[in-house]
Amino acid sequence: MTKPIIALLYDFDKTLCTTDMEDYAFIPALGYTPAQFWSKANTFGRENRMDGLLAYMYTMMAECRAQGRVLKRDFLVQCGRSMELFPGVREWFGRINAFGESLGVEVEHYVLSSGLKEIIEGSGIAHEFKQIYACEFYYDESGAACWPKLDVNFTNKTQFVYRINKGVLDVADDKTLNDSMPDDSKRVPFTNMIYVGDGLSDVPCMKMMRAYGGQAIAVYQSGNRAGVEDLLAKGRVDFMFPADYREGTGLDVTVRNIIRKMAISDALTAENVRQLQAIGHGEVPGQAGLFE
Repeated sequence: MTKPIIALLYDFDKTLCTTDMEDYAFIPALGYTPAQFWSKANTFGRENRMDGLLAYMYTMMAECRAQGRVLKRDFLVQCGRSMELFPGVREWFGRINAFGESLGVEVEHYVLSSGLKEIIEGSGIAHEFKQIYACEFYYDESGAACWPKLDVNFTNKTQFVYRINKGVLDVADDKTLNDSMPDDSKRVPFTNMIYVGDGLSDVPCMKMMRAYGGQAIAVYQSGNRAGVEDLLAKGRVDFMFPADYREGTGLDVTVRNIIRKMAISDALTAENVRQLQAIGHGEVPGQAGLFE
């Protein structure tokens, strides 16, 4: 029998790492401070009425070109190696996976980020994710970044939640994504999803979780605690915790409790189906028990 799947969906910047991922190495390599670079990118976007993420990706290419640099994948991946992850992040995935296994469920991890996939690939934890949905460049024959391949902005993040729900993970496959599919055949029910983010950019996904029976968690550092408290007070998230992923923290204990609740719900549903099938075959339903 196939194990139920529970999916944890994460933003990345300020959720798994301490600041915008471009700030660690890419921006300093161009000789800018983060404030200078983001001001330049945001001003360019406003002046041209441009999606903010496309504006920053264009600015990355334009600034490299102006300095005689070629923006290549390997350089961006290398920039990811300077990333500072929150305490416990590197050990988090294995521990949570093992906990799910002990309850008879499979835990999967996904990234939904407005940062760069290439930088995430250099973070040392990219292998932990079943899929990384993040902004990404297309590279020409010489290996130079020349066009945005994927733009994951605040609102279109929700399409990737649907992809995970249906198991249609290929971003080029829109037909299957839009095909009608019975709820009981969807790979990961919304009720088996947990979204972890840090602020307003995550609200559309958090709202989906709360509307469809999943769970939404906001993590914070001291600098954004007030904003996260506002999300909780306004009912936009279910829980808030410091961004500390070590064993025994409030975040760790609560996520394990949510997984336990989801596993019990799945087991009860499976037992109900089993008993109905038994009746349909003229059998007397027995007692299977949870997690047997």
